[in-house]
Amino acid sequence: MNHITRLWSAILLSSFCLFADEGMWLPHQIKQLQWDQKGLIIPPDSVFREEGDGLMNAVVRLDGGTGEFVSANGLILTNHHVAYRAIQRASSPEKDYLQYGFSAADRSDEIPAIGLSANVLLGYRDVTDQVVSALKTGVTFRDRYERLDQIKKQLIAQAEAAAPDLRAELKDMYSGNYYYLFTYKRLQDIRITFAPPEDLGHFGGEVDNWMWPRHTCDFTLLRAYVSPTGEGRIYDPQNVPYVPASFLKLSLTGIREGDMTFVMGYPARTYRLDTSREMITSIDFMRTRNEFLADLVTFFENAGADDRGVQIKYASKLRGFTNTQKNYVGKLEGLERHRIVAQKEDEEAAFVQWTDTPAGSAFQNTLRELNAFLDETARFNDQKYHHEILLSSSTGPSLLVAANTICRAVGEREKSDEERDSEYQQRNDQDLRQTLQLVEKSMDLKTDEAYFVHLLVRMFDWDPQLVPKPLMDVVATHSQRRVAKFVRDLYRHTQLGDVGRRMAYYEMSAAELARLDDPMIRLAAALEKEAGAMREAAKALTQQKYELKGNLLKGWLTWRQGRLAPDANSTIRMTMGQVAGYAPRDAVYYQPQTFLTGLLEKDGGAFPFAVPAKIKELYQNGDFGPYQDLQKRDIPACFLNATTVTGGNSGSPTLNARGEQVGIIFDMTFESVIGDYYIIPELQRSINVDIRFVLFILDKFAGAEGLVTELVGK
Repeated sequence: MNHITRLWSAILLSSFCLFADEGMWLPHQIKQLQWDQKGLIIPPDSVFREEGDGLMNAVVRLDGGTGEFVSANGLILTNHHVAYRAIQRASSPEKDYLQYGFSAADRSDEIPAIGLSANVLLGYRDVTDQVVSALKTGVTFRDRYERLDQIKKQLIAQAEAAAPDLRAELKDMYSGNYYYLFTYKRLQDIRITFAPPEDLGHFGGEVDNWMWPRHTCDFTLLRAYVSPTGEGRIYDPQNVPYVPASFLKLSLTGIREGDMTFVMGYPARTYRLDTSREMITSIDFMRTRNEFLADLVTFFENAGADDRGVQIKYASKLRGFTNTQKNYVGKLEGLERHRIVAQKEDEEAAFVQWTDTPAGSAFQNTLRELNAFLDETARFNDQKYHHEILLSSSTGPSLLVAANTICRAVGEREKSDEERDSEYQQRNDQDLRQTLQLVEKSMDLKTDEAYFVHLLVRMFDWDPQLVPKPLMDVVATHSQRRVAKFVRDLYRHTQLGDVGRRMAYYEMSAAELARLDDPMIRLAAALEKEAGAMREAAKALTQQKYELKGNLLKGWLTWRQGRLAPDANSTIRMTMGQVAGYAPRDAVYYQPQTFLTGLLEKDGGAFPFAVPAKIKELYQNGDFGPYQDLQKRDIPACFLNATTVTGGNSGSPTLNARGEQVGIIFDMTFESVIGDYYIIPELQRSINVDIRFVLFILDKFAGAEGLVTELVGK
């Protein structure tokens, strides 16, 4: 380890010791967290072991969320909303698992969780010196972007060459000041074992979302399967349950206010290291985006108002829109209420003053240079954002997105694998094929056509320079009738609505695709030409911002003497905090625990506040089994703890001081969503479903005795 690396290691170490309350620590940092002083009984060595049998090794990344092994037979516990898309894809009006839930009678009855995979962490290592030395050979920002892309692909390819079910990722911290290579075992055969009905798994709906008190039993059980030889592979009837090196023990003891807990999971992204200028950009984006999301929510709610089949197809997309919309409202309110931008500006003024001293002179212009760059590139970023609306899998029309995927994949295959954009390398070919095969699971053709029209009509109000060039003529008419005809002709003459044709197009060469007489492909190709030019232009800009931000953070770390926690980036992290209530405003205090009684008190007879009749019967009879709180004589529903989580932590296990699972993270409070930008300790609270509520539903409500035995024994 060279002198620079040792220096930055010391800086990182000091940040972990002094700012543990900010949470989200990597495995190798855990030993520095004054473990015994925080009331934790288990030794830190039992949390993560390089041998693969620590508690943290039981925690898996489930696409955009987290799950945890809870049995020796591959059983994974996660949130209902993490598995929601898989449940939706398995549902139909005839088999409506979203509304009524699902319970497998035995393993042969389990349903494939189509499109869902689990990544099991095998290990990670510091590759900073290797990456930084490679970047030194680049002369321009574009050169260094390409060198970083190249070394990333090389490191990943080397790691994945050891076995066909390995996946590797290169992750950085502090905008390129540190690089780590993570290696995972990828499990692709995931099956749905149990899902509660929506009246329990999504109780409270969007009314209660991000709010407290809460009574949602937000959990699902999945099971991971592998080949008979233990290799992760796609669904096969001959596959067998995966045997994890480690799984978590569920606790029936429960929690009390003041208990120390810790959470392990895969937080996606935080922005606590953003500058005030970046925060202002985020605020403007959230305001604009929220208006857009509100419009999309109205469209898709109306589209499925009288058709349950359409509702099912768009259920996951709609829930994502409403979830993000309310999250943004909470962030905007919190950022304004607590004057976060002003606080950041005050910190920056103090930093700039420090740079006038000999100790900080090397960083004198870092903040000014970054802010100037952000101002210069704002227009380009706005244009790029508007162009991507049509081609994004979350907001674009499904057939157009599929056409774009085909055009890009076919075009990228003309290059060597090392030269392709990473998402179109051969290692991702199976995922791309599956995406194209699953289009109909989340799309109704008539709705998709109407949605395309809706998006183009929205462009009537755009600055004309933001409209993609291939669509400027039809948008410039400002005629809804002309737009409707344009889109109708696309859908009438395209063959992309047939899965067989989509897959045939995917197999074509670039020359064959260019000769194809399909109007949706032609439009996608034209849009992709413009989008591709933007991506190329963005490469140098991306690297320039990366380096400017990295230099600023070097200065910030030096000024703060290392007391600066790294942002989340979808890598395994741990956070700890006590079970605690909070006071959101004057004269209001929220207790940290809710109970089944509160669920009954919210009963409104219809979704999102419809309590199943069986729950009412169990409550009236006091048939709680061993899951009740003995003091309250009630079933614990949900609880709060003062941990630091964000999107991606959904499904994360909450463990007690003995390392036993007592809850599952499924949300944050409305007041704490600004924790992505700034931590306010007295308000920062995570929302858990109590493990006793989970077991009560499995046992008393669903009669899933086999699963209960597998989880906690007889």
